[in-house]
Amino acid sequence: MSAEFQFVEFKIPAEMAGARLDATLARLMPAQSRTRIKGWIESGAVQVSGKAARPSDRAIAACRVTVRIEALPLPRAVAAEKIALDIVHQDKDCLVIDKPAGLVVHPGAGNPAHTLQNALLGFDERLAALPRAGLIHRLDKDTSGLLVVARNPEAQTSLSRQLMARTMAREYRAICAGVMTGGGKIDLAIGRHRVDRLRMAVRGDGRSAVTHYRILERFRAHTLVEVRLETGRTHQIRLHLSHLKYPIVGDPVYGGRFARPRAASDELVAALRSFKRQALHAANLAFDHPRTGRRREFSSPVPADFQALTDALRADSAAALESR
Repeated sequence: MSAEFQFVEFKIPAEMAGARLDATLARLMPAQSRTRIKGWIESGAVQVSGKAARPSDRAIAACRVTVRIEALPLPRAVAAEKIALDIVHQDKDCLVIDKPAGLVVHPGAGNPAHTLQNALLGFDERLAALPRAGLIHRLDKDTSGLLVVARNPEAQTSLSRQLMARTMAREYRAICAGVMTGGGKIDLAIGRHRVDRLRMAVRGDGRSAVTHYRILERFRAHTLVEVRLETGRTHQIRLHLSHLKYPIVGDPVYGGRFARPRAASDELVAALRSFKRQALHAANLAFDHPRTGRRREFSSPVPADFQALTDALRADSAAALESR
């Protein structure tokens, strides 16, 4: 069977003129590694103004670059699976998925199958031609909410660039232990924990991480907040809020031991104890459509368990006011 190819075209921006061609394409195609791009150039899969090029060639402003990408075979480790997906939006360039809590995004140690990536390959086998089946970003296993998926190389490049440029907007809802006095900005670098490799930690030598948060509703001993990501580091929201001493309810890693709120009703205590995941939901997502450039915005209501916990907190607060 002959190989299938996809072609991606770029026009070199003026600000990138003079840089090496392989470095320029690595910036224009952030989903691809520079090593892979260099291999494409050396194999003749990259043409500049219709001619073969070398990795060390200098980029020329306004030049048109064509990249021929061969469809990759489905990796053996990631099989297509027929798993139901909650698709909020779909077109020929992208998908927006509302991920339920409990679904792992990528296969990995301990989760070799039954992931969102497996489900995406089962939904559209052509996604096997893209790294990570077109997934642009991720959510933790027990975080629910919206994710965007690219369906072709051009869309993946556009969406990945938006993510890197911080023009892709991602907003979350979180329920935190403790009563916040106001919103703010958390600017603390994050790196892998030096001892526990499954955790992240605030570290001076870590990667830049910025989180914005504002109060939506206060309860007697908890706060419902809206969180906006400026960067997207592993466990960023969970770690940042915990560092402020407002850990997310139900977080098994950064939440600490369960502490019964003072004078809490038995109903509220039962609701808090039964919430077995972090109370974090990716509620809003916005990006520029990779083909049209039009701004697209999507929203997801909080899932039933999150809403039930919110209702229990409101009921507890109301009962406390009535008893005064």
